[in-house]
Amino acid sequence: MNPDPKHGYIVATPGTLGGKPRIDGRRISVQHIAIDHERLGMSADEICDAYEGLTLAEVYAALAYYYDHLKEIRSQIEAGLKFAEEYRRLYPDRVRS
Repeated sequence: MNPDPKHGYIVATPGTLGGKPRIDGRRISVQHIAIDHERLGMSADEICDAYEGLTLAEVYAALAYYYDHLKEIRSQIEAGLKFAEEYRRLYPDRVRS
């Protein structure tokens, strides 16, 4: 799929990352960038440092997409957190028990 013309580097491909919006040519989702920025408090520069070869333009495009689709992506983040919580409940870590 071609990049979103409004957000430059952002694409969504059905067979990649479950069709979630991501940075073109990478398996880094907008959701990953949003979590790094909002929940972990990382700056755009720190996010670039965390992902080899990622450019500031790509990070800012992901953040712009995130803020333009805030409700949708926050909903996906919450769904992922609930899934992880339920998984941990159903399959507890036997090593730490």
